[in-house]
Amino acid sequence: MANKLYQMTPKEIVQELDKYIIGQDEAKKSVAIALRNRYRRSLLSDEMREEITPKNILMMGPTGCGKTEIARRLAKLMDAPFVKVEATKFTEVGYVGRDVDSMVRDLVEASIRITKQQMLEEKYSIADELVEERIIEAIIPGNKKAANTNKSRGPFDFILGNAGYVSQKEQYEQQQAQQAEASNGMDVDLAREQVRQQLREGLLEEQYIEIQVTDAPKTNNLDMGNEGMSIAIGNIFGDMAPKKKKNKRVKVKDARKILREEEAQNLIDMDQVTDDALENAEQNGIIFIDEIDKIASGSNYRSADVSREGVQRDILPIVEGSVINTKHGPVKTDHILFIGAGAFHTAKPTDLIPELQGRFPIRVELENLDKDTFVKILTVPENAMLKQHKALLETEGVGIEFTDEAIDEIATMAFLMNEQTENIGARRLHTILEKLLEDISFNIPDMDEEKIVIDREYVKEKFEEKIHPEDIDKYIL
Repeated sequence: MANKLYQMTPKEIVQELDKYIIGQDEAKKSVAIALRNRYRRSLLSDEMREEITPKNILMMGPTGCGKTEIARRLAKLMDAPFVKVEATKFTEVGYVGRDVDSMVRDLVEASIRITKQQMLEEKYSIADELVEERIIEAIIPGNKKAANTNKSRGPFDFILGNAGYVSQKEQYEQQQAQQAEASNGMDVDLAREQVRQQLREGLLEEQYIEIQVTDAPKTNNLDMGNEGMSIAIGNIFGDMAPKKKKNKRVKVKDARKILREEEAQNLIDMDQVTDDALENAEQNGIIFIDEIDKIASGSNYRSADVSREGVQRDILPIVEGSVINTKHGPVKTDHILFIGAGAFHTAKPTDLIPELQGRFPIRVELENLDKDTFVKILTVPENAMLKQHKALLETEGVGIEFTDEAIDEIATMAFLMNEQTENIGARRLHTILEKLLEDISFNIPDMDEEKIVIDREYVKEKFEEKIHPEDIDKYIL
């Protein structure tokens, strides 16, 4: 399946990530190369393609430095199936290593969703034409077929009728009925054309019409636990019974959405969707395993070593390449790209079992964020934090402006708080901005001002109890 992201060069992928993530060039570069290698592999012969497996990536760096954000942005950028799992999910008490296969099953579900959406979009243009006809039919119903006039009214009529005999009276009545039907048909066609014109000009969007839609019964899913299979109880015999229809009274604009989905759904072949989705998951899937350091047997975790190592051993066959059964069919994990990520504060990558270390050949260390990076995070990305807060407050008619000195002061505060207390990376900026704008947000409905300027003094005043001057001095080099 062609994928727009794979056809971008590594530099273009990095540029796309730069719009949302500041710094961490090494990590972006590794991810971009891994994706480009997939595209290169797709151009090879079948024999060679089977031999080349993806080079999995291990990202190391403190929390809040952008590991998950890089993965999240990749997921948004690409059409390929993507799933993020927390490795700690598999270390729960009494649950150690169980159901590790669920990450592959989740990937298949994501793949089916993407593939189905792509196929639906291809069918929307045909569906739109069918929908237009159904809406017109709902506004001006067509003539019902004339009742068969050759109904036998007695044994002699039946015999005479079969012999082709029709009385003059019946001939006359039939001619009259046909003429009336023809004139009615012309009137209906004319009215329909007018309605079609009005529909296309958007004049009927608010008009209520009655449409017939398929009634999808609400079913209870019976989860089969460890197998990851589920049975929809109401659907066991669902395919045998005819589908129920129900009437719905809605506006034309809503009817268009409902019928469009229904018509497109009828046009796609779900068997084809499943086959394509399984192949897409096998060849293009990406699984992001977060908190992978928490299952490493670090020096502080002696008591839990056995269970953590158990989870590693369960994850290992999936990363190495095995066949996992899902409710849509078996899936080979040989060519799925795995990205592991963790802070590795107490544990080191070498604390992972050797086999698992060997499966993540590309190591990337993400840097700690400094003051200059914080300034950029606040202002540069397309979804920068300051832009978000401005947009939220503008909804209530209050413009807010941050001076350059204030932005500099916020970045300094974030850096110092990370140094003095826990280092939580860019998430510290959320904490500071929420605290900074707390009073303004609370009082905004009663304010008369249309514009508020936040300067350095305002920021300092808000945080003077948080950071003491003597503490600041020891961080000035």
